[in-house]
Amino acid sequence: MRMNVFFDCRYVRWTTHDGVSRYSVGVVTALAELTNVTMLISDERQLEQLPARPWVLVPGPADVREAVMSYYVNRLKPDVVVTPMQTMGSLGRRYPLVLTVHDLIYYRHRTPPRDLPLWLRAVWRAYHLTWWPQRVLLNRADAVAVVSETTRDLVAEHRLTRRPLILAPNASSLVPDAPYEPIPHGDRSPDLVYMGSFMPYKNVETLVGAMNQLPAYRLHLMSNVAPEVRARLEALSSAANLVFHDGAGDEEYVSLVSGATALVSASFDEGFGIPLVEAMALGTPVVVSDIDIFREVAGGAGAFFDPRDVGALVAAVRSLESESAWSSLSTRSVARAARWNWDRTAQQLFDGLTELLGTGGGAPSTGGTTPGTATDIGTATDA
Repeated sequence: MRMNVFFDCRYVRWTTHDGVSRYSVGVVTALAELTNVTMLISDERQLEQLPARPWVLVPGPADVREAVMSYYVNRLKPDVVVTPMQTMGSLGRRYPLVLTVHDLIYYRHRTPPRDLPLWLRAVWRAYHLTWWPQRVLLNRADAVAVVSETTRDLVAEHRLTRRPLILAPNASSLVPDAPYEPIPHGDRSPDLVYMGSFMPYKNVETLVGAMNQLPAYRLHLMSNVAPEVRARLEALSSAANLVFHDGAGDEEYVSLVSGATALVSASFDEGFGIPLVEAMALGTPVVVSDIDIFREVAGGAGAFFDPRDVGALVAAVRSLESESAWSSLSTRSVARAARWNWDRTAQQLFDGLTELLGTGGGAPSTGGTTPGTATDIGTATDA
């Protein structure tokens, strides 16, 4: 079944991806191989990251016109609109809408992202004090996509929506071409890699504390870090074996991970864990928190520890000094990583959309945007 899917790509970053940006690019690229896809963008620079598919320029998600986004989309006559977030305006819409839930982290860890303005951080914190705003948002949709079984189960546990759930898992784009031969244990460096932010729930302090007991290793912290956070972490380190990259491109990141002993994370909570998939695909074992989502992603290929126990993390890392133990995890890692790919994600999403449109979610329209033609809100053409 071919359908006219409009995918909300307004969260795509044209510099360094965050999780939602990478998810958007991965899903829309693979989905475009299965059906007709038109991309909703808010800045033409986003096209640098996106496939050559029809696109339409609309107001951005932080624009005051977001509340009446359906005014712009209705006239395009989509069969269905998919957005990688929950907040797309839908007042007066005349099309099926699929919203996406990545995680429920901020209900348990309410510190908002530091890059938000003060007023938005206040709104963010208030929003996550109770479940009912989330229920209102999700029940506006015709279906809700979730990026993991863990998130799906949490959505169901807290009864956040009456709408059908579509499992469209996260995945990684940094997967080497098959067949891939990982660098063997003996040629690996004593490096541990952390890829992630420095939000409190990420629990980077436990990683730093463990490094004081692992003086022969180096911990590479890949993401951008605020000066005050870096100073605080360095003050916790007595072994002087922290390496701050303060933001790394994909090439540098892949080069380091592919030759490291392990990727590590002591996070208390996650929506998925793309860095785990990236490392496992390169044959690099992951030493990570014993939390549900990491169990789902890594399965039997992971080495798990209590994120509140520095000693448990140290023991897990040292267990990989055995070549046989390391090689066993490395082999299982490559096989496990193959499970998480955008083609599989796009197929599951497509199957969910097909079921939605065939069971009361709305019949396919005869409209839609035609590549190469002008609309009254932007231009639809091949990027």
